[in-house]
Amino acid sequence: MTSPDGVDDDKRATLRRFAALGAASPLVGRADAAAADTGESDARDAIAGYLSTTPGAHFSKIRDDLRLGTGETQHHLRRLEDVGAIERYRDGDYKRFVTAGRFDDFEKRALGYLRRETPRGMLIELLLNSETTAGDLAAALDVSAPTVSKYAGELEEAGLLSRDDGYAVERPETVLVLVVRHADSFGDRARALARNADQFLTYEG
Repeated sequence: MTSPDGVDDDKRATLRRFAALGAASPLVGRADAAAADTGESDARDAIAGYLSTTPGAHFSKIRDDLRLGTGETQHHLRRLEDVGAIERYRDGDYKRFVTAGRFDDFEKRALGYLRRETPRGMLIELLLNSETTAGDLAAALDVSAPTVSKYAGELEEAGLLSRDDGYAVERPETVLVLVVRHADSFGDRARALARNADQFLTYEG
């Protein structure tokens, strides 16, 4: 159904839902200011809110999840970058986006791999059990041993995994915090991990 101003009602509801998700973020305030004179605040606020809950999303995912056009998405992302609200970074063939100033280089790399199904599964399994072997990973994720080996090499090159003595996640508490904080955007296994995250965190008094 289309409203009198020509905007699909389902699309409008999607945009407003994601804008509401990021309402507490200062990012949204900057997005509002950038869009105030153009009447485009719904779409821009939605992108801002979406990225506050789904950091590391690539262009196509942002466009598709928010039901925006390609040109429309490009325009709003560019404007948000121009006002310093978001930043983009290259991850292989992907252009990924995050809230500006919120993540360091390691966290950006981690987010990029957490947005990929098999590497995410590998990292989560290793966070759950540091003794997990390559064979265990292949069985748990229902993938082949060469697939595990391929992604393990990529994760090692990215500085996210050590293979010196079995497999071990580098900066595991940092990766765990990313998974827990944004678990809803990472799927069921991440949500299950988030529910029991206190078992894996180390606190220093």
